[in-house]
Amino acid sequence: MHQETQCRRIVVKVGTSTLTRDSGSLNLHNMDHLARVLSDLQGTGHEIVLVSSGAIAIGTKKLRLPERPTELRAKQATAAVGQCMMMHVYDKLFSEYNRTVAQILLTGEDVDAPVRSEHLHNTFEALLELGVIPVVNENDSVSSAEIETGHCKVLGDNDTLSAIVARLCGADLLILLSDIDGLYDADPHKDPNARLIRRVSAVTPELRAMAGGAGTWRGTGGMATKLNAAETALAAGIEMVIANGNNMDAIYDIVAGKDVGTRFALEERR
Repeated sequence: MHQETQCRRIVVKVGTSTLTRDSGSLNLHNMDHLARVLSDLQGTGHEIVLVSSGAIAIGTKKLRLPERPTELRAKQATAAVGQCMMMHVYDKLFSEYNRTVAQILLTGEDVDAPVRSEHLHNTFEALLELGVIPVVNENDSVSSAEIETGHCKVLGDNDTLSAIVARLCGADLLILLSDIDGLYDADPHKDPNARLIRRVSAVTPELRAMAGGAGTWRGTGGMATKLNAAETALAAGIEMVIANGNNMDAIYDIVAGKDVGTRFALEERR
């Protein structure tokens, strides 16, 4: 088992379904609990990076729009409003636990171009050295990669983004918090006999066949994007865990190497 002391740099990605309620309103209970757990982990010596979805869903509610916009320019405007509100809430919540956050908004070009990615790496290093918790999201106001998928081969969803950020930061562990307990051998919403897969050492075609489509109306990610993230993480030697974001305290057990959700890890050579 991995011990907590071995895992120093952690990237945590939270999905829209964890941050917002069905109505589109912020789930302040989950956000506060997340801020408390991550602040506590930082206090025990870990370095934390948070990748946070939710800008468009939060902006939709903030602007009192009847539904999520469908036109690209309207989505990007809504994301700008939602991102502002989301960072305001994170800044307020983390401040309660005496922590400082920073905002980093990325596009595909930022992580794909060697010079820009080197600058990004240096920025992350400087922030972490200063004890700051970077809060990362895709820059939806200038990039159409996530909200108009297929236009950019690098990013396209925050699951993939979080794995790229983990690689960029040289993280030890990537945690994806979603509205599902992990990877199942069948769709748990349709098959009552679906079993949770606890450990995965490689992303195979068989695994991909088990992955369904996109998640809830508030988010863009599904299990397929999480498997893409796992592939990126494993290739960089980073462990990844998919777990349910409704139980934030489980993050402690994940960091300690306990069986929570689905853990993607290369098999140790004997």
